[in-house]
Amino acid sequence: MMLSVRDLKVSFRTEDGLVWAIDGVSFDLDEGEILGVVGESGSGKTVSLLAVMGLITDPNATIEGSIRYKGRELVGLPAKELRRLRGNEIAMIFQDPMTALTPVYTIGWQIAEQIRAHQNISKAKALDRVEELLAEVNFPNPREAMSRYPHQLSGGMRQRAVIAMALSCNPALLVADEPTTALDVTVQAGILDLVRKLRATHNSAVVFITHDMGVVSELADRVMVMYAGRVVERGSRSALFADPRHPYTRALLGSIPPLTGEKPRRLPAIPGSPPSLLRLPQGCAFGPRCPLRYDACAAEKPALGDGPHAAACLLEAQA
Repeated sequence: MMLSVRDLKVSFRTEDGLVWAIDGVSFDLDEGEILGVVGESGSGKTVSLLAVMGLITDPNATIEGSIRYKGRELVGLPAKELRRLRGNEIAMIFQDPMTALTPVYTIGWQIAEQIRAHQNISKAKALDRVEELLAEVNFPNPREAMSRYPHQLSGGMRQRAVIAMALSCNPALLVADEPTTALDVTVQAGILDLVRKLRATHNSAVVFITHDMGVVSELADRVMVMYAGRVVERGSRSALFADPRHPYTRALLGSIPPLTGEKPRRLPAIPGSPPSLLRLPQGCAFGPRCPLRYDACAAEKPALGDGPHAAACLLEAQA
């Protein structure tokens, strides 16, 4: 097992009270596996993986539970030890490449700095490696692109530069935080191909965070659906798409335009909005928006069931 997360909880102290951004998330990841993490904005997808990366440094944050990478506990690991892992064995593609890159340095300099921070090689060899990486992510003129600043690149090219940086040390675990957001479909397809290539070439494990169920259907081996800081359903891609067991998962899948059959006049939408983490409803957090809710949903918080395909729903428990 490459990554094992157990009962992960992340809370933040605020002026309005304690906010539980993550409440008891558990999952496993094997070598070469791609896990898709889906859910609406604010569901806890990014925060849970930032905790895995050790990138939550807010003094008001508290992290509980266990995060074991190749058997090594990461919760409580000294910052110096985490820095040795980050970028080297565990890498992350951030959602916004413009803020992930430093505007006053060229992309070649930034990627070379990443390489030299983890490998004992000369500057010249590091720059040669940068050129190879940019060619791998399909930059048309890698040598020339190395001298460009982030603002001189398109959004798709900036995202490719961030991916090249993440892949520079051939990480065993790659966390991709919505890397295809706001990109056109051709660039999106290229980035998905790069993720597949990383898995095929280096047997790397990938956690792919997204709100796009279409991307999940193409890429993921297993899927984890999150809502209000909790996992509400998990299972293999084929099982989850063929038999979604949580009403929230069904609603997400129902909002995708069908590829065959009659075109609906209007796509169904999930009513309401995600709840405030400061004022979660009693019982099931999805209850106020659920068309299948009944009295027990407001009284009992459903637990995620056991087994390879499970859902945190009282209807699932009765089935």
